[in-house]
Amino acid sequence: MNLLKDADDNLSGEDAREGLTAVLSLKIQEPQFEGQTKSKLGNSEVRGIVDAMVFEKLSEFFEENPAVARRIIEKTILAARARDAARKARELTRRKSALEISSLPGKLADCSIRDPLQTEIYLVEGDSAGGSAKQGRDRRFQAILPLRGKILNVEKARMDKILNSAEIRAMITAFGSGIGSDFDLEKSRYGKIIIMTDADVDGAHIRTLLMTFFYRYMQPLIENGRVFIAQPPLYLAKKGKEHWYLYNDAALEELFRKIGKDDITLQRYKGLGEMNPEQLWETTMNPEERTLLQVTMEDAMTADEIFSVLMGDKVEPRRQFIEDNAHLVRNLDI
Repeated sequence: MNLLKDADDNLSGEDAREGLTAVLSLKIQEPQFEGQTKSKLGNSEVRGIVDAMVFEKLSEFFEENPAVARRIIEKTILAARARDAARKARELTRRKSALEISSLPGKLADCSIRDPLQTEIYLVEGDSAGGSAKQGRDRRFQAILPLRGKILNVEKARMDKILNSAEIRAMITAFGSGIGSDFDLEKSRYGKIIIMTDADVDGAHIRTLLMTFFYRYMQPLIENGRVFIAQPPLYLAKKGKEHWYLYNDAALEELFRKIGKDDITLQRYKGLGEMNPEQLWETTMNPEERTLLQVTMEDAMTADEIFSVLMGDKVEPRRQFIEDNAHLVRNLDI
């Protein structure tokens, strides 16, 4: 069948037998069992007879029922992909020691401190902002991982496709804690995972994608309060030798009421890349000055629910969501 061409690796017997339960009724003289529990038949001649009979009857059945055979092959291929994905996930986090960096992503700017309780990693939108963050950070405890574009929407993706995403692989390798059922918080290399994206529609989309990924495959990070969202300023206002960083429109209006609008130079940051390293440190990365929002399970569940509605197969919930929320749109990105 052509379906076999879709398999990235050779199929194994375990792939075909996954989830299979078979009941055989045998009557033989002088049965011999292995072990005291007698859970396995030890008569070697029986296996050949059973194999031949099952092969013959299954072959006939598949010839007469090609649709069933096709579904079995499809299921076997999925099992093989899942097996390969699990292997790749384990390899991504396999390191000889905490000091070995050869297996870490090339674009990761790691920190020097190895104690996870003292370290944090910034997931930064784009290489431009990543460059400023790398220059402005405190290299002792702050690591920077730039993410190019929007990561894969994991809501409906298979594990093998998820692990083929370069950005997701980079995060898994950098964090060091595994993924899915193999996730181990104790192996995490960082105490804080900080999402730092632009304050626009694309930035919000990237944050939602990341939160959905963490919720689905690294949930203990959220449960233990390890995930945060950085809050960069929207405006820089200058008047004479004074300057103010403003994080929302309400703060800007409050400043205008206090000092007026005359002789004020106002800069609106369209993205993190417009901030130089000193400004990025001063406003968004300095632990003594920055504002971080801690992601809760409720936040992640909401993000996951939004993606289920907007990216799901059902049209009606998506239409209803748009109708209910269209009046809330303020900055439409067309």
